Amino acid sequence: MREKTREFTDFPRHYKVIIYNDDFTPMDFVVQLLIDVFLKPRSEAVAIMLAVHEQGQMVVGLYGLDMAVSMVRRATDMARAEGYPLRLAYEPE
Repeated sequence: MREKTREFTDFPRHYKVIIYNDDFTPMDFVVQLLIDVFLKPRSEAVAIMLAVHEQGQMVVGLYGLDMAVSMVRRATDMARAEGYPLRLAYEPE
């Protein structure tokens, strides 16, 4: 008699991308970055930027590891190219 086995598939882990407030990066730049890199609609980008400004940090979204790394790298590179110290990070959900 054949034994039945069940396979369990682990779902890929999600990572939170977090953006942090600083006193140097212009708000308009942050809004445009959220639109260009994270594909947020303007109204949502403005809301996120204001929340970051008021709370010190904010989760931008949940992504797979490769996407989270890529987005943080791209956003950081854009900020550095403009001379801004904007900080982003990713961490497991």
